[in-house]
Amino acid sequence: MKKLILPLLLMLTINLCAQSSTNDIKEITDMILEQNKQTNATQIDATNYSKQGDYSFNSTGGLLNYNPNPAGNVFDGVNLQPKHIRVISLVAGKAAVAMYYNEGSIQPKGYGAVSHYLTRTSETFVKENGKWVKVTGHYSPITGGQGTSQVGNGSTKDD
Repeated sequence: MKKLILPLLLMLTINLCAQSSTNDIKEITDMILEQNKQTNATQIDATNYSKQGDYSFNSTGGLLNYNPNPAGNVFDGVNLQPKHIRVISLVAGKAAVAMYYNEGSIQPKGYGAVSHYLTRTSETFVKENGKWVKVTGHYSPITGGQGTSQVGNGSTKDD
């Protein structure tokens, strides 16, 4: 009997972890799609950011930026579509990475318009108060497309 219990508990644990990872993938994929749809409709960034702020390498090719309060970025125009979203659960229910392509047009408020925005996107998410939030982002233009002309200040939290 003891010989059967350990393998059964192990299989149950593996199954629960796999199910939790699958939930993370669906939750984050759905969140990216919904936030993107909302951003396109309102012209205001709908991303859920960490209360700790956000570290990002922007599509300008600039330095690492730390923004302690990134919510509410406004656009003069934005129409982006995330494509081929892949999410990897790092710690089930706690941390994950999403990678995808973002394509369309974008004009951050006060900057030039980019009619063929085409970037690779990698974002790290953690759960805060039961909600997935973004803590890092890396955006790099794909050949044939371009990033924004937005210039970050290159600041880090440690500056």
